[in-house]
Amino acid sequence: MSEPDEETAFETLVDVLLEREASQSNDVAYTFCDYAPKVQDANGGPREESTTYGELIRDAKAVAADLQARGLSGHSVILLFTSGLDFLRAYLGCILAGAHATPLRPPVTPGYMQQVAAIAHDAQTKAIMVSGALASRVREACARVPELGAIPVLTVEGRARAATWQRPHVGAGDVALLQYTSGSTGLPKGVVVSHANLLHNEAVIRDAFGQDRSSVAVGWLPMFHDMGLIGNVLQPLFLGARGIAFDPGAFVRRPVRWLQLLTKYRATTSGGPNFGYELCIDRVSEEEKRGLDLSHWTLAFSGAEPVRMRTMRRFHQAFADVGFRMEAFSPCYGLAESTLFVTGIEKRSPPSSMVLDAAALAQHQVRELEPREPHGDAAEAAGGEPVAAGIEVTACGRPGRGQTVRIVAPDTRVPCAEGQIGEVWLRGPSTACGYLNKPQQTAEVFGATLADGDGTPYLRTGDLGFLSAGTLYLTGRLKDVVIINGRNHYPHDLEATAASAHPWLRPNCGVAFSVERDEQERLVLVYEVLSEFEPAKAQQLAVAVGEAISRAHGLKLYDLVLVGTHTVPKTTSGKLQRLLCRTLYETGKLSRIAETHLTTGG
Repeated sequence: MSEPDEETAFETLVDVLLEREASQSNDVAYTFCDYAPKVQDANGGPREESTTYGELIRDAKAVAADLQARGLSGHSVILLFTSGLDFLRAYLGCILAGAHATPLRPPVTPGYMQQVAAIAHDAQTKAIMVSGALASRVREACARVPELGAIPVLTVEGRARAATWQRPHVGAGDVALLQYTSGSTGLPKGVVVSHANLLHNEAVIRDAFGQDRSSVAVGWLPMFHDMGLIGNVLQPLFLGARGIAFDPGAFVRRPVRWLQLLTKYRATTSGGPNFGYELCIDRVSEEEKRGLDLSHWTLAFSGAEPVRMRTMRRFHQAFADVGFRMEAFSPCYGLAESTLFVTGIEKRSPPSSMVLDAAALAQHQVRELEPREPHGDAAEAAGGEPVAAGIEVTACGRPGRGQTVRIVAPDTRVPCAEGQIGEVWLRGPSTACGYLNKPQQTAEVFGATLADGDGTPYLRTGDLGFLSAGTLYLTGRLKDVVIINGRNHYPHDLEATAASAHPWLRPNCGVAFSVERDEQERLVLVYEVLSEFEPAKAQQLAVAVGEAISRAHGLKLYDLVLVGTHTVPKTTSGKLQRLLCRTLYETGKLSRIAETHLTTGG
């Protein structure tokens, strides 16, 4: 049973923190599991660091007091942290100081620091905060970038200054987060998220997922990104529950660690993008499964990239013997411009899908196939061979309380009838305040109005989908649609078909787009290959992929470019950056292992 509807009593996140300090001071708030080789135990287990609500908030007050003493209230403070408790102390310190927390991924390359400088300029950042371990590295990097040289680099301080903290003068409409989106080209845009946005979205997540103070969440998503921060960090804090976290790199290196922590802490809640479940399916051994117990995992959310029923079925099949239940899955949809969560499947409701006629879908039309009909991504023929008469799309649930979802024809701004494909438009208390210092883009994206003259502003998401019985189904991105010979093709369907054609291709690590050649649009696929790939067999691989694309989509593959791991560009949340990849392809900047031109026809 859920806790009382507390968000009406909280005007800001400051109120939440002070309530947790007063009522749950001795309760464990978070545990961070560090899998760095130098700190692992003899069995390869993590070093665990825990903090109570009282300790965490006292630490955050100390950070806040330092920020206040430096006059940083009301100003942007960039946070450059790997996942860990120091990030929590820094972010909550910004909240308690009334500063505008601006989390970014920690520096990896000198080139990235130029982007940090551009964001610092855009946000008029007055300080950069880092953990002690990164301080010298960040200071050295900033010294090499003139635009950052004058910005002080601060570290998380101890609790000594907590006594000098003063409650900031912030209200519901004040900034609680500057969330910079990972744009495919150019400078990312800073989404302005208010305290009211955050509290509403946390309440919506709580209600949709059926969570309460007894929930235990395990997360490996980056804390600096919206799903990791709002879903894994702030949701337990909002509930007064317990959070367990570890670094995303530790998960990717050994996916079983995720499931082991779920087992150890009898966790109820966890999730991530589709690729996380695929990694577990492919890389958790039968021997590793024997030590798992996933029977307490009642909410397994999946979002941030196309949610595939085939993946959920395979994951359930792989881990049913250790207690995982299909009804634990909760496909959901969200975006930074709506704080995070938009729609989701209610807890303990099994995921569902529709199989759509591929030819109709290419014309942005919905025609559902009978369940007995074969379909490429959804099922296999009786003999085990994949068949391709349709495309399966997963239900992403209904909008949360107070949220409105409309499907709108993007060119005419006329609402679509149920079952018609159009652009997803949103409005509600979770809709963010706009893009920082970008009034024109804010008006275009956050101020869209319907053609009927109603005047109510909507958020244009750029996502394509349709509603059926009030449930949202996503079909693609407005700008990513591949148009060849007058037909629309959704790139994630082409990418999934390619990945299923040969085991050498890395799932969820390929990009489909079109290029103009000989005055015609041609299909190009860029795909990462596994380490066992043999370059001498590139043509054989290309033929297999080309035949699969032809069978499933009626297209000829013009070019297959094979690249190494971690080469295909993605956002920090794991979304493929198709436009950037196309630009790299056209400018010859892809690091190619092999390339095969299959056809000169379209």
